[in-house]
Amino acid sequence: MEKELQQYADIIEQLKSSIGAPEFNQILMQLTQNLPSEKRFLIKMELKRLAKPCVRSIDLRGQVDGECKLFEYRGRKHYLDDVAIDVFNRQVNIFGNYTFGVYETVMATENNFRVMRERAEQQALQGTVKSDTETKQENLHQYSIPVVNLLNYAHRNQERMNFAVAVEIQDESGSQYKASSVDISTEGLRLKLPKEYRFRPEQKLHIFFRGLEDEFAMDKRSGIVYEVITTKFEKSNYYLILKRNRQFPSPSFDKFLDNFIHGNKRRYKVNLTNTIDAIINKTAEQYISPCSPSLPVFIDSINDALLPRYAMLNTINKDILDYWKDETGEIKLGYLLKPSRLARLQADADKHNELYVYCFTHIQNGAVYFYSASTRELEQKESLKSVFIGFGSRKVSWRVFKLTMSTMSPDEAHCPLSIPDDVGSVAKKQNTPPSARLMAKLKRLQYVVHVTDVTSESGQRQYAALKFDRSNLAHLRIFAHPRNKQPAPIRPYRYRFQEQRMETRYILRSPVVLSGLDETMQCKGISEDISISGLRLEIPGEFDGEKGSLVKIALPELQALTTKHDVTGLIYEVVYYNTDRNIVHLRAAEGEPGAAARKFFDNLIKQNKQALKTYPEEEEIPGIGHALRCINARHTPNFAFLLAKNGIRYEADMAVMNGLNSVSARMLTHFTGSRKTNVEFLYRDKNLEAPLMLHGIKTMRLENQPLRQELFIAYDPARKNSKLAILPKLDKDFANDDTRKSFITEALARGHFIAMQVILTTTGKPDLDMLQAELSYVSMYALHRAKELEEKIWGMGASVHLVDMTSEVMMRFGYDKATISRNSQLRAVSESTAQIEKILNN
Repeated sequence: MEKELQQYADIIEQLKSSIGAPEFNQILMQLTQNLPSEKRFLIKMELKRLAKPCVRSIDLRGQVDGECKLFEYRGRKHYLDDVAIDVFNRQVNIFGNYTFGVYETVMATENNFRVMRERAEQQALQGTVKSDTETKQENLHQYSIPVVNLLNYAHRNQERMNFAVAVEIQDESGSQYKASSVDISTEGLRLKLPKEYRFRPEQKLHIFFRGLEDEFAMDKRSGIVYEVITTKFEKSNYYLILKRNRQFPSPSFDKFLDNFIHGNKRRYKVNLTNTIDAIINKTAEQYISPCSPSLPVFIDSINDALLPRYAMLNTINKDILDYWKDETGEIKLGYLLKPSRLARLQADADKHNELYVYCFTHIQNGAVYFYSASTRELEQKESLKSVFIGFGSRKVSWRVFKLTMSTMSPDEAHCPLSIPDDVGSVAKKQNTPPSARLMAKLKRLQYVVHVTDVTSESGQRQYAALKFDRSNLAHLRIFAHPRNKQPAPIRPYRYRFQEQRMETRYILRSPVVLSGLDETMQCKGISEDISISGLRLEIPGEFDGEKGSLVKIALPELQALTTKHDVTGLIYEVVYYNTDRNIVHLRAAEGEPGAAARKFFDNLIKQNKQALKTYPEEEEIPGIGHALRCINARHTPNFAFLLAKNGIRYEADMAVMNGLNSVSARMLTHFTGSRKTNVEFLYRDKNLEAPLMLHGIKTMRLENQPLRQELFIAYDPARKNSKLAILPKLDKDFANDDTRKSFITEALARGHFIAMQVILTTTGKPDLDMLQAELSYVSMYALHRAKELEEKIWGMGASVHLVDMTSEVMMRFGYDKATISRNSQLRAVSESTAQIEKILNN
């Protein structure tokens, strides 16, 4: 619609349904009686234009925030999302046919990226009546999100009941204080204090429950003895956290309290705070850890020697392990984590212990030769530094890996529920510590090293511009890893989502005939792997069935090997197929229909267990993968946050960040309170043509691949204005390397320079088995809260990971070690921002 007519949009909308009707002119005159005749004429012409038949096909794929699918109308194919289909049908009912009015309305739905961008630009131009301060505060609040420490939540050995009753506190000196209880268990007590009193941890206190004296005959001289755990100040109130002192038992009070809680917990409600915190915490872990770009490798310490032992794979970091496979598929990651590098990381454990390693491969006679050199190793061979980097960066196999090391404990493998054992058998089972056999495998693990690929296109291009003497190429053999000296073997384990396998899978390729129960859609394929209850197969075409449907499976070659079993009509249920519909996952049908399949494969596996091979990631000891996952979650190396889907928008939800003593951590918490972070700087370009987050999410969903961008940040911790304190600019937005270096230099002059790799990934589905016991517990006492939590669990749509690569970028641009070291030290610097802002605006 032309701008001249936009002011009459409401009138045009009212007249749409009357186009072609006999009374159209009469209605037009009524609605436009106060308008000049020339305006009335323009409105009439516009309506006639909108009513003209349209022959254009509409393809909204990648243009709207929604999943598009094929939609046909009178033989014409369109690709529309659900919102557009609804608008299309309503507009066709108004116009009576597919017209330009229908087309233009469908192209301007609320979730159209162009419409959203234009609206944001218009709002930015118009401004608001609010003050700049109010607007800035709102923007900061919008992007301020809570930080959680993965798998760090309170475990309760007893249920806590919300219960308010008057109490009196008496300390060792006889001083008395008034308070009231907040919640109580057989072992603990939380009190609300009228004002701040000074109590020290482990201090012995006598508690008199004055509000319970009518129900229990309290010892009026000594009361019940507790000891102080801690004091807290929350929401303008002081709280005192206590636990029972068992050196002064009171069996009669224990019995009374146990009966009192058991009989009144539905009346007063069980305190669910720690359980709700645990569910939210585990939700963050389930979406962030399996999408982390860093590969965790667990390190054994044997006789003071460090050896890499296990690795945890996910869909994002598996490319790192694939890079370190030779021509036979054997894992050679141990070359990267050789003893001297691990020793260097260990020596710097108390410092900024990161190490960058440059790598490339060379293929000769079909054999893969690995080359790698750390920044420290190249400093020791300065004459070969430009040769190694200049030559290696011109190869497709060029990589830059960042290594960081964290100290860990095998005890971190245990992740009990937040609820006590006596809640039920499931809780008791999940609270059971790992087996002695499993802990024996983990007992020597002391460190976890995270390997992150921080290779960048602009960085590789910059390195490749280095000049070097080709006559020195032969000397690079000192950085080659000899094939006759095998690295330490590393056993990989995979993250598992909701489809956790309860049975071992065995590789078995055998012809399969798949058909419907009514013998329809018959097709031939090959089995990929089997278990007692499961079967995965590949077919040449597209699978024509649906999830949940039952199919028949015939195994002609296996039938020739047995007369005891009939395997020509085994009944399976379809549980999954890939996007190409050529890989189908089946599960033996429940009950009697699937009994024949389970019985046959159970017998087959038992008789051929030695001959059948499992996948490399199958667990040698049950539970080891989960144990390593729990350890890794407690040592997350990168800042990350989740994006929750709210209608058509993705909103920052909760974040993970370990440690607050780095420059990047200070920046992320600069404008927030305790246990919060602010990601507003990532949305600073939201009104531009291709904003990082909005455009990134759209691209990621279209291509079904993680999106990686390099971000430069100038950070001045002394600034109070967020838009001056944090100045971000994407690497791709710089004109050349000279402007990049100018940005870094000016950032250093005014405070700190930070470089980050921003990685956007889609999320998998949660494993409800890890959450169900606690969700069920919450639903017993607060069903509405359990439903809210389930909605939150399923509402996560993407994750964002920020990998700090500041040192590598500064080394790339030629800054010396002293400058890099100063930049990594927290300090407050406030200088003119004119130069940096000039660079940002270039």
